[in-house]
Amino acid sequence: MMRRAVPPLALLMAGGLLTACAQGTADKAASNASFSPSAKLSGNLTVMGFGAGDEIATTRLDAAKKAIGDVKFKLVEGDLDNQQFLGSVATGNPPELINAQRGEIGTFASRGAIIPLTDCIKGEGIDTSVFDDSALKQVTFDGQIYGIPEFNVVQIIQANGTLLKKAGVTLDDVNGSDWDAVSAANKKLARTSGGKVSVIGFDSKLPEFLPLWAKANGADLISADGRTAQLDDPKVVEALKWAVGIYDAQGGFAKVKAFRDSADFFGSGNQFASGTLGAMPMEQWYVNVLNDVSPDAPMAFDTVRTREGDPIAFTSGNAWAIPKGSDNPEAACRFAKVMTATSSWVKAAQARVALRKKDGGLFTGLLTGNKEADAQIKAMIKPSGDATWDAAIQKTYEANDHTFSMPANPAGDEFQTAWQDGVNRVLNGQQTAEEAMAQAQKEGQAVLDAAWAKWDNK
Repeated sequence: MMRRAVPPLALLMAGGLLTACAQGTADKAASNASFSPSAKLSGNLTVMGFGAGDEIATTRLDAAKKAIGDVKFKLVEGDLDNQQFLGSVATGNPPELINAQRGEIGTFASRGAIIPLTDCIKGEGIDTSVFDDSALKQVTFDGQIYGIPEFNVVQIIQANGTLLKKAGVTLDDVNGSDWDAVSAANKKLARTSGGKVSVIGFDSKLPEFLPLWAKANGADLISADGRTAQLDDPKVVEALKWAVGIYDAQGGFAKVKAFRDSADFFGSGNQFASGTLGAMPMEQWYVNVLNDVSPDAPMAFDTVRTREGDPIAFTSGNAWAIPKGSDNPEAACRFAKVMTATSSWVKAAQARVALRKKDGGLFTGLLTGNKEADAQIKAMIKPSGDATWDAAIQKTYEANDHTFSMPANPAGDEFQTAWQDGVNRVLNGQQTAEEAMAQAQKEGQAVLDAAWAKWDNK
């Protein structure tokens, strides 16, 4: 579930190619499509941007391929290459279906690269009420749904319980509910040796987690309609100054990052197992990594908290979308429906439970983006007898019940670049938080205005 960055220039070039070459081509198949759950399907279905590397994927793939019957299926595995995809639409030869990051859906929709799914959803009888609200918002652009969500990625606080105890620090001191307490705990936990970091106290995970800290402080980086940048909001600036201060107290971001990058992150010598990290917010999938490679690490878990003490998580994930010019939108819609259906997720979870039982591993649940499926899968989880890992599961599901997301907009990558560049300028000591966010506000609003103008005037 790692995000794949795409240079804004590449997207703009591909978007220009799309505008120049693909206008008026391609929606013939979609406009003539007859979506029905009883329709007999035929033809070809090429799917791009999906990996079949585990039982969660293969179980659902088997169900989806069965549902499309005689359709000739081809899977192009791996993360979606945005530039390649946009180019394929522009030249009139796109895949029939893509699996994309939800944050890209607004950009793809605004550039005419994917089609609205109103007829698909209605015709195939897809119940959109079962999807996570935050996930659905990410794929709803200008009032229309352009993607069928799958998976949810959320953050929880992950900590070394032994380090916390030795420093006289509790989980409440590092969960974000009291920023002064986090700052104090950071100083107690952090260690340096010879001018180099030897133990990271707290990692506020900048630049990528600015939206999380801003929201915990009561602010959003962008308006709910996706049209107005709010990067210079005083609460955003306050969140940035505090999160950067966490690094400053440990000798600066460069030193912390250098030490963080040297860690055996996916191995048995990871920062928690080696006692070189106090606490950090981290995506829930890392719980599985830790339980697999270092099950005896002295872990402690909590949700990230707002300054009022409420759980919060910044959600992300993928979605199925039908490209403009798809030669088989009917099969694409049926396939996406089955891949995200409650029954498919439950079967996939059952396959994982069986595998975990066989290898003696822990089943930590599954966040699907489908609330109905999540509830049924959560009920399949059995207490492990280990309070630490049981707490990790409980906190993951609690976080998943308190998510937010950034709304779909036509300048997703460009807007993200604007605020992340601003954060990096502060981390590198080039600007103050106020200066950086003032510049980011101008840059972010400019790309939003330009992208929305193209959409509104089409």
